[in-house]
Amino acid sequence: MLREALEGSLCKPTRQGGVRNLLDRCPAVAEVANSAAIRSLVQPVLGLRAFPVRGILFDKTPDANWKVPWHQDLTIAVQSREETTGFGSWTTKDGVQHVQPPTEILEGMLAVRIHLDECGADNGPVRVIPGSHSRGRLTAGQIRSLRESIPSKSCTVGKGGVLLMRPLLLHASSAAASPTHRRVVHLEWASCGLPNGLRWFSEAGGS
Repeated sequence: MLREALEGSLCKPTRQGGVRNLLDRCPAVAEVANSAAIRSLVQPVLGLRAFPVRGILFDKTPDANWKVPWHQDLTIAVQSREETTGFGSWTTKDGVQHVQPPTEILEGMLAVRIHLDECGADNGPVRVIPGSHSRGRLTAGQIRSLRESIPSKSCTVGKGGVLLMRPLLLHASSAAASPTHRRVVHLEWASCGLPNGLRWFSEAGGS
């Protein structure tokens, strides 16, 4: 179902290899995000009140074969800009406001990555530093230290497989050595609302 839906004009990847705001652009993705199967993976981690807040499609191809340096996912998508203590580094991506929230917000989130294609060692899989999400927001120096002291792990995933990861998990990916389609539906879940009138950009089911 997802593969067919993502061929639609609003959901098909651009030459840059991705589509943002997927929960709003593609009803099939929103349906899958709220399915019992996905909730059964998320709720044991975040609790019964967890809800999806963002969807992104990534697709590495010969025309869009990028690499990503070591980083943590530090931004969230919100409906409008409301200056709030602890929230900063505002940016606009694809017409949507993004902001870096306090660390405790990120600690209450989980990403569900649904792989629509095989993602083996030659197709640019995500690499992670195990346990790094438990160290909070990292400085550049701390990132270098962790890379030197903890071996990374490549997260190869079969077609139809799912990878769960915390936003603060230190991760990277290489360009694919043998680039073919490597479509990943990246769904972010949260476990709480936002303060001071801020609202998650995709907030169906949120509080």
